[in-house]
Amino acid sequence: VRLQCVIVLLFLTRGEKKAICNKFLQHSAVTCLVWPSQLPYFIYGCADGKVRLANVQLNKAQSIYSTGQYVCSLAVSPTGKGIVSGHANNTIIQYVFEEEGVGAKQGLIAKHSCPPYALAWGSTIVAAGCDRKVTMYDDDGKIVQLFDYSGEDDEKEFMCAITSPTGQSAVVGSFDRLRIYNYSPKRSVWDEAPKKDIAHLYTITALAWKTDGSRIAAGSLCGAVELFDCCLKKSVYKNKFEMTYVGLSSVIVKNLNNGVRVNLKSHYGYEIGKVSIMGKDRYLVAFTTDTLLLGDLVTCKLSEVAWQGSGGNEKFYFENENICMIFNAGELSLVEYGVNDLLGSVRTEFMNPHQISVRVNERKQRGVDDNKKLAYLMDLKTVSIVDLVVGSTMSVVSHEARIDWLELNETGRKLLFRDKHLKLHLIDIDSNVKSTILNYCSYVQWVPLSDVVVAQNRSNLCVWYNIDAPEQVTMFPLRGDIVNLERSDGKTEVVVNEGVSTVSYTLDEGLIEFRT
Repeated sequence: VRLQCVIVLLFLTRGEKKAICNKFLQHSAVTCLVWPSQLPYFIYGCADGKVRLANVQLNKAQSIYSTGQYVCSLAVSPTGKGIVSGHANNTIIQYVFEEEGVGAKQGLIAKHSCPPYALAWGSTIVAAGCDRKVTMYDDDGKIVQLFDYSGEDDEKEFMCAITSPTGQSAVVGSFDRLRIYNYSPKRSVWDEAPKKDIAHLYTITALAWKTDGSRIAAGSLCGAVELFDCCLKKSVYKNKFEMTYVGLSSVIVKNLNNGVRVNLKSHYGYEIGKVSIMGKDRYLVAFTTDTLLLGDLVTCKLSEVAWQGSGGNEKFYFENENICMIFNAGELSLVEYGVNDLLGSVRTEFMNPHQISVRVNERKQRGVDDNKKLAYLMDLKTVSIVDLVVGSTMSVVSHEARIDWLELNETGRKLLFRDKHLKLHLIDIDSNVKSTILNYCSYVQWVPLSDVVVAQNRSNLCVWYNIDAPEQVTMFPLRGDIVNLERSDGKTEVVVNEGVSTVSYTLDEGLIEFRT
């Protein structure tokens, strides 16, 4: 008589009752199950030797392969694109859903020394069982390391195994004990850490690792579930942030004020060194041997770009919320948060952020999907404008006097710059036409989210509501100096310091919106 087994998925929502969302009827007992992270399907093994895939979106299940031998364990690759299965006849089978790399091997990869009830896949494949040996296999099934505990009388058979989300740590469970291993990428070997003994827990039958790597759950034969904190070290930064190194290539940064957590992780598995928080405690900066990691704690966007160490001489600027500017050895590099490639890199000796302007998709334009522009000084009198999408120079503008300030508008179609004689100039980038629009300019700024310009000429407030017609300027008399420009809640105000008091001048919001 065959055992009728049903897999039931419960959709859990806080504060609501459990609800059955999927059922999969089986004709053989389910012996093991794994669910790759963030994928709509899970894989399970059956007593009849079949390994099956169940898609929760389509509510359908299908057999991937069958060996005819009892499936005693399953493990998912760190990328989630492949699985390995252990069988009662000691075999380990590998199956790849998508190519992990050139020449990824499929099918039988290894014949273990016993049924591999403990099976995991991290930096290598980890297999163990009743012979009290832990074996590390590479992706081709070759033994790369062996830990033999058969001579220890107090060691029992291994029943389960798990690897960390980074794949650089592994834990194997037996009777009253957890064996811990850490992988060293530099030496390409596994190092055994001190074992963890838990008296009276009895046989550990299940292990699970939290996706951020901070905790391990262990289930026992007697129904107990133990939860363990898991980290290499912890530190507190400026009494504001807690750094938890959950692996060589993964650090959890927690804001102690609001509890927000960000998992800073090297996608290439490189070891992360010191983590710094800069830019008014908003931005993360960390180095590995070959990469640079950056992150925004507000938007939780993280980037990892190729970077060769230069002794820590880099200077970081975080004035732009979308872009990090990095100066190093006469080179300016731009990194867009959330993107794992350099946005651009140019040679320049001028590190003043007021002499560099970057605009990255700050306002949607009809017919333009990707708009990324850079304006910077090639020398004191020359401005270069670069299209970062294609990596080509759009325009080079020479001037007769030293330039001390420049800024692109949000669409990257206009450039304002001011020279040492306090003359304000406008460049139409499409036509490459330059015009002088103001003398004795002591303050200038684009109005946020618009193409309107505000400037000060001695005792006059000057406003260009239509920058395409620079000769049409609206002027108001002032008694002081402009100190700020604020736009919020449908209102734009110019803040003027008149010595004893501060006065706000309100601009015409209708004209601002009409011309933008």
